[in-house]
Amino acid sequence: MRPGIYERLVREGEEAELQQLEAEGRAWVDGVSESVRRHLLLDEISSRIPELLDLAASSSGDAVEQAQRELRLIAKMLKAARDGDGSGELVPLPAQEFKLLRAIHEPQVRPVLPRTGFSKPWLFTSGKGEPSLYSELRAELETAERLDLLISFIKKAGVRKLADVFQRVTAADARGKTRLQIRILTTTYLGATDRSALDQLAQYPGVQVRVSLDGQRERLHAKAWIFERANGFGTAFVGSANLSKSALIDGIEWTIKISQARDAALFESARANFETLWNDPEFSPYDPNDSEHRAALDRALETQRGAPAGQVIALRTWFDLQPKGFQQVMLDRLAHERAHGRNRNLLVAATGTGKTVVSAFDYRRLCAERGGRPRLLFIAHQRQILEQARATFRHVLRDGSFGDLLDGSTESTAHEHLFAMIQTLNSRQLVRKLGDDYWTMVIVDEAHHLPAASFQAVIRSLQPSILLGLTATPERLDGQPLTEFFDARPDGSPACSLRLWDALDQQLLSPFEYYATADAVDFRGVEWGRAGEMSQVAQVLTSSEIRARSVAESIERYVDDLAAMRALAFCTSVDHARFMADVFTKLGLAAVAVSAEDSQAVREQVVDGLQRGELQVVCSVNLFNEGVDIPAVNTLFLL
Repeated sequence: MRPGIYERLVREGEEAELQQLEAEGRAWVDGVSESVRRHLLLDEISSRIPELLDLAASSSGDAVEQAQRELRLIAKMLKAARDGDGSGELVPLPAQEFKLLRAIHEPQVRPVLPRTGFSKPWLFTSGKGEPSLYSELRAELETAERLDLLISFIKKAGVRKLADVFQRVTAADARGKTRLQIRILTTTYLGATDRSALDQLAQYPGVQVRVSLDGQRERLHAKAWIFERANGFGTAFVGSANLSKSALIDGIEWTIKISQARDAALFESARANFETLWNDPEFSPYDPNDSEHRAALDRALETQRGAPAGQVIALRTWFDLQPKGFQQVMLDRLAHERAHGRNRNLLVAATGTGKTVVSAFDYRRLCAERGGRPRLLFIAHQRQILEQARATFRHVLRDGSFGDLLDGSTESTAHEHLFAMIQTLNSRQLVRKLGDDYWTMVIVDEAHHLPAASFQAVIRSLQPSILLGLTATPERLDGQPLTEFFDARPDGSPACSLRLWDALDQQLLSPFEYYATADAVDFRGVEWGRAGEMSQVAQVLTSSEIRARSVAESIERYVDDLAAMRALAFCTSVDHARFMADVFTKLGLAAVAVSAEDSQAVREQVVDGLQRGELQVVCSVNLFNEGVDIPAVNTLFLL
């Protein structure tokens, strides 16, 4: 069955498929009251002979028996009216148990449907307690496959109210396909249209714009939104509301909603008239990236506003983030690789040089090249990495609402721009459910984890247009290479490489002092290279008072100002972390142990305490190894 919005009874032969889709969280089926059942039955036969339904319903029997007689009678009548050979499709009977099919949708993301439905007309009058035009248009945009918009003028404030929906439904997949195709017809009448609003709409993928530049003719006053759906549940909104904040939110506007399922002829008339206007030479194609188009539109708008042509109009300016010089070099190298057909690339850069920032600028460039916001999947193995990455993308894109977070405790409502934990992607089988080419760009942070089974299961099944891996440490302790996951360069090197020693030479990172201290701990009893190796090491370290004294002596020798010290101590086990926290506490330092056994709230509280100076040492196990940004830290203990 085709994905989309429905408002009809479940039919014979569909039950098994719908049960499977429901089990996968991809179908929405409701029960049906007797009144709704009758309404939907009438829709099934297009209201052609309702009196026959009354005749069939006059016999005795319960409601279900009466409904079945109604449908059988209509089926017989239609069959008799067809050719003698009985060919042609008859009215499909509903299943024995009446149920309402509402939608077949993306896994676990049930669509928000308009309150006014899809199968009956409605009049919006801005009355108190009635469904608002604004909320209904948002729901219609989320569920349509094509929109034809006929509007006198377009205002920035109106576009801003719907921008999040426009951005979501026009996000392109790896093949450049969007959920919604949009055609817009508008005018320069009275100079009311904001060019910036038109530019914003025209930049979205799958959007075409045509404008009447002759405002003197005053031909177009119609306002219509025509939403098309391939399954026949299209709708058309015709009325007085332009695309402005006052029309959508504040003003008193009257708009009538037409249902394709109920009034097919009326709906087709609206669609045909839009097609006629779309092909009218009075409406010129508009491309915001074409300087001649922009100049012609500005002249027409200024003329209508009464401003002399050529007058300078002050525009707002914005602070715009730009990549640093060495980051631009990385971006240029990525562009060079893709120009040579290598679209799966590894970026190796030292911690602190901004790998995530580079990936955000790389995505911003992709947005400029393809228009709108192509679908994005950012993968990591820790929630904190995802939160920091999403914040970086929001800064670079200047969009505080960009991206959805998906981890074990968060349920994402959208998948177009997703920052996801690798474990959650696997457990929810999103790649299988959404398709291997659902995302245009996939970014894997800490890409040295790729040989791990959890990462391989996802990466080998994904087929994005662009794959970008990020790591500071491509060399793995087990010797497994990362090259098999990326397109090979002629010399076998990564697409970009800025190693720690290079970053230090370029003064991109703060220089550090590294001290290795000797101790008398005896590790000869550890069975190296065998199962249980690390637990044996942890047992030795946790019971070693000699090692503890060595650490204390090193602190006194090398740390200049104990009061100013903000340290992370990396330990071997939870017990080792607790042991060392006690050691530091006995030295008079504010210390605490934290591990994966602690909640996210506790971990965040510990980091905040370190930042504020309430803590001096945090002893941890596998928490702060990767993707962590704690500027207050000035000392590390590799214990």
